[in-house]
Amino acid sequence: MASPSKPSPLICWRWPFSPNPKPNPSSTSCGDPRDLPWLFKSLKTLGSLAQGFLIADPPSASVSIGVETPPPRLTASSQGEAEQRALAAALKSGKEATVLEFYSPKCRLCNSLLGLVLDLERRNENWVSFVLADAENEQWLPELLHYDIKYVPCFVLLDNNGKALAKTGVPTSRLHVISGLHHLLKLKQPAKQEKHNSP
Repeated sequence: MASPSKPSPLICWRWPFSPNPKPNPSSTSCGDPRDLPWLFKSLKTLGSLAQGFLIADPPSASVSIGVETPPPRLTASSQGEAEQRALAAALKSGKEATVLEFYSPKCRLCNSLLGLVLDLERRNENWVSFVLADAENEQWLPELLHYDIKYVPCFVLLDNNGKALAKTGVPTSRLHVISGLHHLLKLKQPAKQEKHNSP
């Protein structure tokens, strides 16, 4: 008949990391010597809870601070459809012209021009619309072929019927693209607008 095992004591007075990691069955053990003592286990648990609390993003934090979560990323097909709808809305708006910008998300020059394009759109919103078109999205393939787009960024000036009037040349530098875009806008800019923008 086997002797009943001793229950472990409430308090274990051994060093947390004993030099002898092998359990000694004859000694009064406080459990497996590889285990941490209860005090260190509780501190470890408390530390992991604190870490989880600090790292976790509570849902109320974004509301109280006023930071909005970014919208979910669109799939390539839904982004292409949204850009196509934007072009249709721009052409239907009745404005004199639409500038269609073919870009690539991987193009640093394209990304650097975004602020300028938004500024030009804001300043000329009464007569021109700007639409972005991802040249890597296959939904724009018919337009890429129709307008003979072989490089990005490329800006195409469309009249109010959707007919292409002109496009920018091969982008050799940022300054070259900016001047090409300004020349495109001058082609269709109304006379009263020209007087307003000139010094």
